[in-house]
Amino acid sequence: MIAINAYEGRRVAVLGLGRSGIATARALEAGGASVVCWDDGEVAREAAAAEGLELADLNRRDWGDIAALILSPGIPLTHPKPHRVVELAQAVGADVIGDIELFALTINAMPAKRRPKIIGITGTNGKSTTTALIGHILTEAGRTVHVGGNIGAAILTLDPPKPGTIYVLELSSYQIDLTFSLKCDVALLLNISPDHIDRHGSFDGYFAAKQRLFAMQETGGAAVIGVDDAQTADLFSRLRRARPTSEVTAISSGRVIAEGVYALGGDLYDSSAGQAEPVADLTRARALPGKHNAQNAAAALAVVLRLGVSARTAGEAILSFGGLAHRQEAVAEIDGVRFINDSKATNADATAMALACYDNIYWIAGGVAKGGGLDALANSFGNIRKAFLIGEAEATFAAELDGRVECERCGHLDRAVELAQQAAKRSGHEDAVVLFSPAAASFDQFANFEDRGEAFRARVAALTQNTVPVS
Repeated sequence: MIAINAYEGRRVAVLGLGRSGIATARALEAGGASVVCWDDGEVAREAAAAEGLELADLNRRDWGDIAALILSPGIPLTHPKPHRVVELAQAVGADVIGDIELFALTINAMPAKRRPKIIGITGTNGKSTTTALIGHILTEAGRTVHVGGNIGAAILTLDPPKPGTIYVLELSSYQIDLTFSLKCDVALLLNISPDHIDRHGSFDGYFAAKQRLFAMQETGGAAVIGVDDAQTADLFSRLRRARPTSEVTAISSGRVIAEGVYALGGDLYDSSAGQAEPVADLTRARALPGKHNAQNAAAALAVVLRLGVSARTAGEAILSFGGLAHRQEAVAEIDGVRFINDSKATNADATAMALACYDNIYWIAGGVAKGGGLDALANSFGNIRKAFLIGEAEATFAAELDGRVECERCGHLDRAVELAQQAAKRSGHEDAVVLFSPAAASFDQFANFEDRGEAFRARVAALTQNTVPVS
């Protein structure tokens, strides 16, 4: 645990008592703060009470003695309107921040020479895979690494900061919204496409949140930017004009970059010194299929090169990477049909990346639909033999796909897996794939994408006693 001393001797409120909320309350208490907690959900309150945390309804409490509100990232901060507790905190001038900011305050309070390195990773798609891949490369290079943030363990449950350690943090726009002093040694933006508009009010608001990761950096901090999107390419150009050239690196999957890191034709190249040097044959990286994963590999390479890892060591580690749970995770092969768990694909852009990786797809999709529909998938409709639709988005997706992709409405995941397996087996395609890539959020039928992915795994395992695990 990282004890938070920034509010020692003061009263702090914590709203939202999931995994990170309880960890935050504990870390504040360990640092000498007096903590009062609340969650609008009764189950979460009961869990916090069982942990011995002090509960009080923050919607009704007098706020005169509260120095800060630590807000769970999922609770509305500005759009569609602030949570009532946020308004109460703002009315008395209390800080409204998140657990990432508490971490940043702790690091900033350390002597500069003793601070660990901080790597911040953001973007619309690929954050988790890239974060895990960077952590893997650094571990293989013999570095002491802690991976957290929006992936894995809550950040304040990680080991306390020490000189020579590296924190590799996946950061969502929600988390960055609540962060004001995180000084990343390397900040990475992979890509950008419309997402979370309900939270940020507009695409511009969403993109602005992502860009704040770079605005918080100090002189000497490195920026790594994917330039395959028009908006991120423009950001790269603006940062190049505003900073020394040596601080800003471009990455791409699909085109040559004169000075940066890029993937092209299945190979990964480092041209940061002005001359392109091959680093890895990505066709040998089984856990990183597709163009989107080529971008993830390029980003990871660009980041670790900034930390002094050799290209050779990085290339070997990229090939040995085992992949990320729920992100194009090969879970089984049954009667010649492969089953791929891509539960983390919560929007159409993420699903488009998965659909582009296979030729004969029996696609399971649905959940809580996001804005933008399924237009991003149009180029891959030819790869889909049939779609099996579930959840709240079932009717909407069926209407969008009508006349373009054969569909069957299944209601729930169990039924979809059963029907997709039968159809794939009957097809006779040697490369048939049942791909669970929902293109939607999970909250209609599941607690989160992890819960949804585990349900898919369990259902696949139950299909037959002859399941062959995929290594």
